[in-house]
Amino acid sequence: MPFPRLRSPLARAVVPVLGGIAFFALFFVGLWLVATAINNRADPGSEIGNRVFEVGKVVAMAKAIATDGPLLLPDLKSPDGVRSIVLDHVGSDPATGWQVYYGFPADRDENCLVTHIQGSRTFTDCEKRTLQVTQLEAPAQVRPIVENQKTLYIDLRGLTASVTTLP
Repeated sequence: MPFPRLRSPLARAVVPVLGGIAFFALFFVGLWLVATAINNRADPGSEIGNRVFEVGKVVAMAKAIATDGPLLLPDLKSPDGVRSIVLDHVGSDPATGWQVYYGFPADRDENCLVTHIQGSRTFTDCEKRTLQVTQLEAPAQVRPIVENQKTLYIDLRGLTASVTTLP
């Protein structure tokens, strides 16, 4: 059965435009439904971000830490903001001497977050105690990685807290 022909110039101009609008509206609704279905199946704790975080060049980061003290980074491990990470560097070689700590004291839990005292290697905790960076919790699941003795990464994949140097 052949389609009826549009005879008036107005009908020939409006019908294809309305058909295109209807197509894109249905296309949008379909994409929205797919996105909703995918989002509803995702776990709240899903690993959404990168599991290896690039911090920067080791020389620049070592200089910044030598000047301002260890870096207190916001939560890089989970989307719920429970654990901040403190990045520290000791020694004169920028490619070695990196260590990470959680942003809470070793003798407290993650609810007792620390605040960095700018320009120093000390922190204050939730009880207003002054702590050195080595008194923070050393993670077993996070470690620094130096790649090609140039770039510093923080590995969040659940490995031990030793420093790894990649060639």
